[in-house]
Amino acid sequence: MDIRIVPWLGLLYLLSFLDRGAIGNAKLYGLEADLNITNKQYLIALTVFFFPYALFEPVSNVLLRRIQPSIWLSSMMFLWGVVMLCHGFVRNYSGLLALRFFLGLAEAGLYPGIVFYISCWYKRSELGTRIATFFTSATIAGAFSGLLAAAISNMNGVAGRTGWSWIFILEGLFTILCAIVSFWVIQDFPETATFLTGAERVFVIRRLRADMQFSAGGEQFKTKYVWQSLKDWKTYIAMGIYMGFDGPLYAFSLFTPTIISQLGYKATAANLLSVPVYVWSCIVTVFIGFLGDRLGKRGYINLALFSTGLVGYIILISSSNPTLSYFACYLAASAIYPTVPNAVAWVSSNTEGSYKRGVTLAMAIGWGNINGAVSSNVYRAQDAPWFRFGHGIVLAYIAIGWISSAVFMIQLKLENDRRDRGERNEVIGCGDRLEGDTVKAAKNGIYESTEAARADKGDAWSGFRYTL
Repeated sequence: MDIRIVPWLGLLYLLSFLDRGAIGNAKLYGLEADLNITNKQYLIALTVFFFPYALFEPVSNVLLRRIQPSIWLSSMMFLWGVVMLCHGFVRNYSGLLALRFFLGLAEAGLYPGIVFYISCWYKRSELGTRIATFFTSATIAGAFSGLLAAAISNMNGVAGRTGWSWIFILEGLFTILCAIVSFWVIQDFPETATFLTGAERVFVIRRLRADMQFSAGGEQFKTKYVWQSLKDWKTYIAMGIYMGFDGPLYAFSLFTPTIISQLGYKATAANLLSVPVYVWSCIVTVFIGFLGDRLGKRGYINLALFSTGLVGYIILISSSNPTLSYFACYLAASAIYPTVPNAVAWVSSNTEGSYKRGVTLAMAIGWGNINGAVSSNVYRAQDAPWFRFGHGIVLAYIAIGWISSAVFMIQLKLENDRRDRGERNEVIGCGDRLEGDTVKAAKNGIYESTEAARADKGDAWSGFRYTL
């Protein structure tokens, strides 16, 4: 499973992050001047991407469960590759706006889809490492984009096209090629995976059910699963957690080259100096993913990571020293990137039911991505070179993430305590006769068997225990 599933998903996400962030590299090679757009218009173009990207995510995850992932994810990738390719031929501001909108729409379902897809294959104690492994492709994209942009910019003038246009064209062509291959590489869910034998398929499904993933082995779509997510308090606290790292994530990935260039470095040097920052964040992300799976204390890890981010951005706000500010970029990257897979695994492992989990993840990730529309506008040209206004907004986001994580932990602990005291017990197999304590338990549901209660209630079942 690790060989057949995770590496290719990592490649898809690398291309996704590489393509959406390429505009930041292209900006350093004359995009604004060639299109005759202002810095404000450039920021609006970044913002347009996030609205379709965020709003289409919940729908995409439901469709992913009903349509084969091999078809849905590959088709999505092919479309955004075409849109990416078209960026290389854009000639004006309106064309750039349209392309950014369609790029957001085409990429919308990839990230929540991959997270949901992985959660359908692995136990809760295994999610952190796998999600961290595929998510490191985002940090690799950050490092690789700088190197790639510096290399492709040397094609300036080839076929009469500018260096920045070749960045979009070549990256778009490679994405299209990988999308075509994906139709055959991506497997679907365990119950239909062709690379598993019959015995292996049973083994995978049984281990998931033993890990309180009761929907393993297939789950028929019912509207109530969507409503279970919408009525669950965890969904909305999770949205606050995702807000806390997604806002900073997009601000960091889109503007790291610009921030470094404003510290006195030329375009190519700025792109190259961003590489070590992403390499470091890649190492930390994998380590935190492994640590989360080993310790199971994802909430505490979340608080520690957000605290590191607070320190990093306080330094960025207060510093006027380029070297110190560059060091603070490492602290920021150490906080932002590892938090993403850690928080995703934490929320996913505490949500049972494949459709419910898909909707919850999509809503949380979608809300987080909407905040990318805000954070993509906070690094204004007039605030150069120290960008204290933008750093202050990102600092506020991280504080929201820290508070939301603390609330999530406390509420999960309280709910586990209620279940230990029997306050969430259902009535099992007592027919129509309700006496004594069963009258109180009836409000939690009456079921013929424990299996029926587990299947119907998911993580709301009295025997389910949340992980802190």
